[in-house]
Amino acid sequence: MSATGGVLGAIAFTTAMSPASPLADKASAKSEAAAEAGAVSNVGHTVAGSSARAADSLQTTALQYEVRQAEAKAAERAQDAAQKKADAAAERKAEAREKAADARSSRSTARTDLSSGSGNVSSVISFLKAQVGKSYVLGASGPSSFDCSGLTQAAFKQVGVSLPRTSQTQSLEGTPVSMDALQEGDLLYWGGRGSAYHIGVYVGGGKFIGAQNSSTGVVEKPLDYDPPSGAVRVL
Repeated sequence: MSATGGVLGAIAFTTAMSPASPLADKASAKSEAAAEAGAVSNVGHTVAGSSARAADSLQTTALQYEVRQAEAKAAERAQDAAQKKADAAAERKAEAREKAADARSSRSTARTDLSSGSGNVSSVISFLKAQVGKSYVLGASGPSSFDCSGLTQAAFKQVGVSLPRTSQTQSLEGTPVSMDALQEGDLLYWGGRGSAYHIGVYVGGGKFIGAQNSSTGVVEKPLDYDPPSGAVRVL
């Protein structure tokens, strides 16, 4: 081996065994730092994303709770209102029943008083039968002629009962009764209660007496001759 070849080989060996250059070290350090920064950034993004999702979930849960609370309160208010309405209706019905009971008691007392002596239903019917055949004259109230309300007013006057003058107002007197529960002496009306255009008296046996019109005068007829619309009881 020559001297030159030995020197070159020694130099090559020395170069291979020598440590990396400063520039290579700096590049490697920067690469590692960038990798670490990227990892930290990824972790940060992951944590931030998880926090945001957790916050959204909490907010959604809170809103759902508020909605359920509002719905529960609304349902409670509606239930309270319905209960109050039902209580008020029950109270009104109880008051109506009480008033009806008082009215029935008053009518019963009045009927008992009127049933003594000549002041009774039979007196009313006797008077009406005595008028059958008399003429009908609008506005007349006896003794020789009557219109419908003039006849009923005169009949009930016999037993101390003062009726208004017209059929409309007479139909508002007393207590309404059904047509299948008629009693002698009940007032019969044609048309609406409070707007009746004709009135008469049930005299029993399925018949009534009334001053019908100028052609017939005062008549006693079966109910199906001219079926009435309703009835009220004043005795």
